This record gives sequence, C-alpha cells and structure tokens, in this order.
Amino acid sequence: MRLYINVVIAFLCANVIWAQQIQKSEYGTFLLSGGTVHTVTNGNIEADVLISDGKITSIGTNITAPSGAKVIDVAGKHIYPGMIDGGTRLGIVEIGAVSLTNDDNEVGDINPHVEALTAVNPSSVLIPVTRVSGVTTVLTKPTGGVLPGTSSLISLVGYTPEQMYSGFDGLIMNFPSSGRRGWWDRRSDEDIKKDFDKRMKTVNDIWKKAEAYARMNAEQSVADYNPEMEAMKPVVEGKRTLMMEVNSKKDILAALEWLKEKKDLKVVLTGVAEGYRVVDELKEAGYPVITGPILSVPGRAEAAYDASYTNPGMMQKAGIKVAIRTNETENVRNLPFNAGFAAAYGMGIEEALKAVTIVPAEIFGVADQYGSIEEGKMASLFVSDGDPFETKTQITDLFINGWKVPIESRHTLLYDEFLDRSPGLEKE
Repeated sequence: MRLYINVVIAFLCANVIWAQQIQKSEYGTFLLSGGTVHTVTNGNIEADVLISDGKITSIGTNITAPSGAKVIDVAGKHIYPGMIDGGTRLGIVEIGAVSLTNDDNEVGDINPHVEALTAVNPSSVLIPVTRVSGVTTVLTKPTGGVLPGTSSLISLVGYTPEQMYSGFDGLIMNFPSSGRRGWWDRRSDEDIKKDFDKRMKTVNDIWKKAEAYARMNAEQSVADYNPEMEAMKPVVEGKRTLMMEVNSKKDILAALEWLKEKKDLKVVLTGVAEGYRVVDELKEAGYPVITGPILSVPGRAEAAYDASYTNPGMMQKAGIKVAIRTNETENVRNLPFNAGFAAAYGMGIEEALKAVTIVPAEIFGVADQYGSIEEGKMASLFVSDGDPFETKTQITDLFINGWKVPIESRHTLLYDEFLDRSPGLEKE
C-alpha cells in the first residue's frame, strides 16, 4: 500500500514538473528580419515581415523595428503562410480507442444542428503536435450518419472554442454510397441497392422538409421552432456551405445529378477519391473540391498504385479548384507530407502549396484573412529552414493570429527529456 501511495505521489509531482516545462505563447510586435518570404499569391521575395496587433502590418526590405518590438533574425530561412487542413476531427477526438474522449458522432442519421465547435477541446494534446508542423488552421467536422452536423474552421491557439473560431461553418452531408464499404462488406448486391435507395429517400425527404420550412419561415408562417430545420435553412437558401462527402466514380456522378436540381446551393465536394475518373464532369459542374487523404491506398484493386497521389494533380490541371485535407485526428501533422506527395505526383510544388494555404482559404471564404502572406492579413505563418514538404525540414518559429507559439508539444518534450536524461534512479 505504501509503495502504491509513493508511486501516485511521484506521478503527480512529475505531472506538475511536466506542466511547468510548457512555455506560454507571446503576443506583441515582432520583426522577422531577412528571410525568403513565400507569399503564395505574389511570388517569393527577400524581405522583412513586421507583425503587430495580431496582423501582418508591413512587408519590405530594411524595415525599422518599432520601439518594443522583438527582432527575430531569419536570414537564410523561409517564411510561409500557415497551412490549412480542409478536413479533420482535431479537437473533438482525443484517443480513438477510448470512447469517452470521442465527441464527433451523435446517435442517428440526421443531426444538422449539432455543431463541432461546441465540442472542441482547446487543451487537446494533439493540437500542439499538429501546429509544430506548420498547420495553423483546420476544419474540424463531425462524422456518422447522412447529416452528422456542422463543421467549423478553427485556428490552433486559444483557451476557448470561441477564441479559436475562424469564420466558417459548413453543413456535412455524407452522400449515400452505392458500393461496398470495404473488403469486409458481405452484403448481397440486392441488399446494397436497397440500403442505397433507403438512404437516398432519407436525403430527399429531409431536403424537401427543409425547403418547405425555409419557405414558410420566409412567409412568417412557422409556428414551432425546429432545431434541425433551423440548421438546414441557411443551407437550402444558399447562405451556408453544404460540404458533400462523396468518393467513388458512380457516387460522384449520382451526387452531381442530385445537385442539378438545386441551383442556389453553395457546395464543396469533399473526399472525391476517384475524382480523376470524372474530371470532365467535375469541371463542368464547377464545384470546388477538398480531397484527401493523399497518403492512402487506392479504393479499388484494379486502380494504379499511385491513384491517390495523382488524383489532386489531375483534377487541378483540369481546371478544378482543389484543396488538400488529411481527414485525420492524430496525424493532421502530416498535412505537409500529403501535399508533398501530391506535388511529386503531378501537382507541382507551387500548386500543392496553394492547395494547403490560399485555396482552402478561398473555399472557406476567409482569404481576406488567411492563406497567404500579405499586409493586413492575420499573422498566421511559420519560419522554416527549408521546404516544409520535406521531412528533414525544421520549423523554427510559429505564429498563429499574431501569437508567437512555442515549438513545443508532447513529442518534443519527450524527445528532450530522454535525449538528455540523467542516469536511472539508484536504489538507496
């Protein structure tokens, strides 16, 4: 019993010491002096970048540091805009195998009123792990069901979800799949068709109900408040984005056909794993695409081994607006490497960089604040010693909404602890 108590006390003390090791973010005026600025929208330039009041206030050569500014010498280094992941479960799932830490999936098929933002845990240990890779902003989204809820764009700094919110919400729709869910799916073809027809009926019924609710609301004839319909009302009116998850060729074509009758919707297609098979149809439809994960295997046995790698580049070269996502929780940190594979397999470095910066910012309607290094935009950027798509590259400085965030996470703390550890404790 005494040994057990000693172990508990040691554990608690260790956690107190561990917590004290974590540095605080700084807010103030900073001058990044002498780096190569990858603006994304206006080419690459050798310049200084001045940050104050949370924003990029000046870009140029030989900028004089204001009184009280902290000067950071970044000569020989590179300044990039913070990367944006267009689809994650970051902040709403902590440990996939522990159900009590998962808040991404509600009971039932129809939950449009469920908002991911309300479930975000700003203290998630996965957030520092993600942002030290240069990912500063992510879309966090609910899962499960036909309409699992509403996603939100968040910046990876803040003590509350409201502080993290970055100006975009989108209703998630998992468009019914007409195929097998995977190799483990043993349903008959007849059962698969029945299930697809049933789910399509659910989609059509709820949509008709939402359209009727919106009309009655416009006529001020709605008697009772309905949270589901209130959440769908701005979507059917074209005031909020519908983010439609669809992946196989057959399902993409079915989704595009379904959307033809709904002219006023703001739509973003997500997933789109087989977009390379229907580039002409996607181009004609004109909807932007958020695709990924790129670090993935093909969805069908007969596909080329690199189908997932080449998919974003093929769509982008066809004239489709393409952003990249990880669709991850623990490994959102791998966004730059997803983009790196897309770059190597046809997309090119410049377009792949845009696909994780300015393009998602444009899709989410926040390009006036995020996605590139321009005067007046939020200071969400990072400094690195090389190409961020290269695994050997180290990020040396990180800013999110003007906060200088320490390059520190649970991983770095463990690395430092065991790299310079003292000899093991000796018995008395």
